[in-house]
Amino acid sequence: MSIFGRDQKFIAAQSIANIIKSSLGPLGLDKMLVDNVGDVTISNDGATILSLLEVEHPAGRIFVDLAQKQDKEVGDGTTSVVVIAAELLRRANELVKMKIHPTTIITGYRFACREAVKFMTEQLSIKVDALGREALINCAKTSMSSKIIGSDDDLFAPMAVDAMLAVKTINNRGETKYPVKAVNVLKAHGKSARESIFVKGYALNCTVASQAMKTRIPNAKIACLDMNLQKTRMHMGVHIVIDDPSQLEDIRKRESDITLERVRKILAAGANVILTTKGIDDLCLKEFVEAGAMAVRRCKKEDLKRIAKATGATLVSSLANLEGDETFEPTLLGTAEEVVQERISDDELILVKGTKVVNSSSIILRGANDYMLDEMERALHDTLSIIKRTLESGTVVPGGGAVETALNIYLENFATTLESREQLAMAEFAAALLVIPKQLTVNAAKDATDLVAKLRSYHSAAQNAPTGDRKKVFMRYGLDLLKGEVRDNVTAGVLEPTVSKVRSLKSAFEAAVSLLRIDDAIQCAPEQKEERDPHGH
Repeated sequence: MSIFGRDQKFIAAQSIANIIKSSLGPLGLDKMLVDNVGDVTISNDGATILSLLEVEHPAGRIFVDLAQKQDKEVGDGTTSVVVIAAELLRRANELVKMKIHPTTIITGYRFACREAVKFMTEQLSIKVDALGREALINCAKTSMSSKIIGSDDDLFAPMAVDAMLAVKTINNRGETKYPVKAVNVLKAHGKSARESIFVKGYALNCTVASQAMKTRIPNAKIACLDMNLQKTRMHMGVHIVIDDPSQLEDIRKRESDITLERVRKILAAGANVILTTKGIDDLCLKEFVEAGAMAVRRCKKEDLKRIAKATGATLVSSLANLEGDETFEPTLLGTAEEVVQERISDDELILVKGTKVVNSSSIILRGANDYMLDEMERALHDTLSIIKRTLESGTVVPGGGAVETALNIYLENFATTLESREQLAMAEFAAALLVIPKQLTVNAAKDATDLVAKLRSYHSAAQNAPTGDRKKVFMRYGLDLLKGEVRDNVTAGVLEPTVSKVRSLKSAFEAAVSLLRIDDAIQCAPEQKEERDPHGH
């Protein structure tokens, strides 16, 4: 049995934060991760890096989960949430060494977190309506700035905003939702990133099964199948004993008729576009071609699920009904304005346009190699999630370290009004938040001490100024990392959704507290088995 003390937790947490610290912000660097098979991933997305690390220490695993949770809930800000959590933990450890009880620190942190969220939503957030579509594009650009597509944000930001606005849906409860999954991202090799295009409709990376088929079908009735439309073969282990050789031919005929009957039932229901995850053989293709329908084989199942959702179809894996007969109801079909096969760059794609239930849109990414395309897809996913959060929550805050510095000044001043020992914990919480602007400037190869001090003086002036004073504008001031100076980040267009900041602050606080509560970790070592001599001597 081995007992880990407090310090080991902090070392584990700190070392994980140190790994991804240098990838924070617009001038952060990328990491190259090679797994034991030799597969390479190049990324600077915190959640991706941490998910590929093999973390032994349980405290470190909490941080990996924290980044994953942030990725799931908000989509972006995974690096900063881990950096803040590690800093909160480090400072808490210093307080514990000063003989302050962890419970006191937790209470102080909780109080600070609550006040910070309140201050952020009341004082710092700005309604998106007041800034218009421009705000959405700026949020997208801010999210992209630290990623591989940051240099082409003038192309990708409007593209991502259009893609998200195109998939607007209103659910049964009357809430407006923007599902990220309704945007299909396809990757195609070749050309440069700037050749990427946005297509209205759901794009499938497949082609029609036969050249004789129509490549454009208006008023499409779509059947989504998860079954084989090939000649039915007897299952393994099925024996049929016959005494007349002529019956062999009947069996063969019946085998091909079973599939043909299925195809005819589907066509009789009115289907003119058939998408299946399995194969279609020549016998059935002939039926489809004669009926003037379009058939596509070997589609991805997840694509079909999304198309079924978007068109109102049902993904059918068997035609059998409860009575044991095979039927295909017209209600299982989905509808779309048109399904068309188009040539985009070097590939043929099938586009499902004008889906009835959920609108869908697709982005086709181009790039030099697989690593680049994968990283572009991850960056785009983060950006789409950020646009979704901005649209659904409707408020943004200035980025570039502005929020953290404002909260730092506010909480420091607030801590001095407390008369209990929580004051210390609150002051440490305030100081921990400065790790973000500091790390941003360090990654940009600028003088962190100088810039952060300047930024704090601006925010201090803003918070001490009376209402209506023009110094109040300083609340929006953040870092300009390219020039190495301080500027108004709202006019510069560096914005982030308030939800993202609030979530990351709360998640970082919760992760730090969950580790602070632990004073000892007890691990049972596996029993050592005596090595027996294989020869039995």
